[in-house]
Amino acid sequence: MPFDENVAERLREAFRRIPGAQEKRMFGGLAIMVRGHMCCGVIGDELMVRVGSEAYDEALGLPGVREMDFTGKPLRGFVYVAADAFETAASLQEWVERGLAFVRTLPPK
Repeated sequence: MPFDENVAERLREAFRRIPGAQEKRMFGGLAIMVRGHMCCGVIGDELMVRVGSEAYDEALGLPGVREMDFTGKPLRGFVYVAADAFETAASLQEWVERGLAFVRTLPPK
């Protein structure tokens, strides 16, 4: 599935000043890796965010959020966020911060 280039560009801009952030194509979409760990990405027109197990249930309770089920089985700790839930720059930044909050707890790869 191709990814939405406009969403990808917004995500690139959000990570432009994050040390250790790198772009990688995966899952038919685009992932942003931070210190070697998947943090956020774009699949289709949805945002993918790695929130971790502890923040997973809370994230699922937010509007426009659903389980990441890329393989047909939910991947705990990762969520998809619908486009209308990150429509503004501020709302996108909130999701980026959620992803970074978890990934920064992991040791660099």
